[in-house]
Amino acid sequence: MSLRVVMVGLLLLTATALGLIAWQVSGPPRIVAGSGPMMEPMAPSPVMVAYLIVARSLPAGTLTRPEDFSVRSAPPGQVPPDVVTDAPGTRAEMRGALVRRFLENGSPVQHGDVIRPRDRGFIAAVLPPGTRAAAIAVDAVSGVAGLIWPGDRVDIILTQEFPPGSEHARRIVTSETIITDVRVIAVDQEITQGPPTSGNAGKLAATVTLEAANDQAEKLAVSAKLGKLSLAVRSAGDAERPVIIAPGGVSGVDVSPALAKAIGPHGPKIQLIQGDHRSEVNFK
Repeated sequence: MSLRVVMVGLLLLTATALGLIAWQVSGPPRIVAGSGPMMEPMAPSPVMVAYLIVARSLPAGTLTRPEDFSVRSAPPGQVPPDVVTDAPGTRAEMRGALVRRFLENGSPVQHGDVIRPRDRGFIAAVLPPGTRAAAIAVDAVSGVAGLIWPGDRVDIILTQEFPPGSEHARRIVTSETIITDVRVIAVDQEITQGPPTSGNAGKLAATVTLEAANDQAEKLAVSAKLGKLSLAVRSAGDAERPVIIAPGGVSGVDVSPALAKAIGPHGPKIQLIQGDHRSEVNFK
C-alpha cells in the first residue's frame, strides 16, 4: 500500500470523527436514561399581590363582617393605589370596620374607604350627629349574663331603695325604665358586632358603652348615683312594632302584697280640718 493511500485514509477518518463531534454538539437533545429529553429551564412566575375587594355592595355607615370581603390578585404594576392588601391578620382587623362611603360590589377596598375599630376616632365616626357615647358599669346580672353584644338595642332600668320616710315605711324599693331603645356601641373594649372574639369569649363584661342623646347621657350620669342600672335587651321585632312602656315604674308594694300589707298606707297624706276636728287621709 502506497503512502498516498494511507494519507487519504487518515484524512477520511479524521473528517468522519469531526462530523460525529459536530452532530453531537448541534444535533437532537441528548437522552438521559430514565429522565426523557432535557427541557429548557422555565421562566419564574411573576409575583402577584393579593388585595381585598368588596363581595357585596356596602352602604356608607355599614359595620363590616368578614364575609363582606373577597380577594383578588394582580401583578404589582396593576394593583390599584392605596388598597388594603390581604396580609395575615387583615381580615381580623377589618371585622367591624365602618364604611365611610358607598362601595360597589367588586370594587377594591382602599384605606380611606373604611375606619377600623382600632383606628383613632372610630367611636366618634360611628356616632350619628347629635349623639354621645355614654358608659355604664354592669355585672353578671345587670349585663344580662354577658349576652349583650355591640349592635344590640336595650332599655335602661333604674332600681333604687328609699330610706324609711314615716313610721309605716319600712322598706320601699322601686324600679323604672328611664331610657328606651338605645344602641350598644361597645362591651368593654369589644366594639364589633356579633359574638365576642375567641380571646374574649366567656368573659363577663364590666362596662357597656351606649349611643345616647345628650339629655340621655346626662340622665344616665345622675341615675348611676341614685341606684343600680340594669340593661334589658329589646326584641329585634320592636323596630316594626314599638313597645310602649307606661310611665311611673314599679315599687315593692306593687310586686309584693305582703310588703304592702306590712307597711300599710304609703301614698300621699292630707289633713282635713273641720272646725275643731282634724283627720288624716292617706292616698294609696
